[in-house]
Amino acid sequence: MTNGTPPTPPAGSAPAFYNNPHVRALFYQLLLVAGIGYLVFLIISNTLANMEARGIKTGFDFLSTTAGFDILMALVDYDATHTYLDTFIVGLLNTLLVGAIGIVLSTLIGFVMGVAYFSNNWLVQRLSVVYVEIFRNIPLLLQIFFWYFAVLAALPSARNSFSLGEAFFLNIRGLYLPKLIGEPGSGLVYGAVAAAIIGIFALQRWAKRKQELQGVQLPVVRLSLALLIGLPLLATLVTGIPFALEYPELKGFNFRGGITIIPELMALALALSIYTGAFIAEAVRAGIQAVPHGQTEAARSIGLKDSQIMKLIVVPQAMRVIVPMLNSEYQSLVKNSTLATAIGYPDLFTVFVGTTLNQTGQAIEIVFMTLTVFFIINMTISFVMNWFNHKVSLAERK
Repeated sequence: MTNGTPPTPPAGSAPAFYNNPHVRALFYQLLLVAGIGYLVFLIISNTLANMEARGIKTGFDFLSTTAGFDILMALVDYDATHTYLDTFIVGLLNTLLVGAIGIVLSTLIGFVMGVAYFSNNWLVQRLSVVYVEIFRNIPLLLQIFFWYFAVLAALPSARNSFSLGEAFFLNIRGLYLPKLIGEPGSGLVYGAVAAAIIGIFALQRWAKRKQELQGVQLPVVRLSLALLIGLPLLATLVTGIPFALEYPELKGFNFRGGITIIPELMALALALSIYTGAFIAEAVRAGIQAVPHGQTEAARSIGLKDSQIMKLIVVPQAMRVIVPMLNSEYQSLVKNSTLATAIGYPDLFTVFVGTTLNQTGQAIEIVFMTLTVFFIINMTISFVMNWFNHKVSLAERK
């Protein structure tokens, strides 16, 4: 030791573990997690203690109690004698239904309007711009009110319904459709549908491989449609059409039988689809504009049509920009579905957080279950879209 200076460690020797920056970083992170965990523990324990002092029950035993109220729409068997757990399931299924419908319709609308922005037709291009600017800048809640109170509420009564072929009826109480009822042998048809879907995926993989190896492009869309329609149709004919149709019939003041789509579902699905579709259209426009213009000119120079250029060159490359934004829009759509409570659509938020919470007072348990459900739904969407984005990125690098 010289003049109080510590000796220099030999060259190449590792520093002591407490001087290792990685070890220190890990220690501080663990310390932070422990602190947050302790804070959460204090909050939960104090909340439970205060609730016990006030005589407020806790736990999930209420889920086995009879609910005692009806729900406007249920995809499974339900009545007032079922339990609160059943109300949770009914609300969850209704939320998943409107979310799935909204995702499909908004994607179709968004892609059509996004591509229409680049149309050579002035009217089509202007309609795309007007659609995006109008529906993107009007609050979603007002759009829900517009479809529910201004459009659907103006429909005629059940006795004066709009009808199509005495099979489809539209009135102020909803849309009534024929219901397909399976008879013996219908399982074979359903199996044919599943086989056709599997076959379509196999066809797409084979066609892609064939194009990469031989440069031969197959009509995948037409072949897929032929497979999806032809195989179930063949199974239907072989089994002697094992289906019957149950038509809606006017009995008293309303229709009975068939499939009923309530106006609350129609209004919410339309509003969510059109509103989210405007944002998806902007994502599609941004993705297409991100593709270098030189590639479009090169495609035209070899004689490709505009539709072929858009389908084969522009859109596949634009997807690497579009997909991450789709992830965000799909998650927003699912979260925005909680606005259903404004018009009484029985989704999870309306049925469980609204009615069930008011009757049981189990605020912590009900809110926790609802938060968990929406977290799982959105994380599932994020996982699927990230996987799809990875596939798109791999295709782009190839």
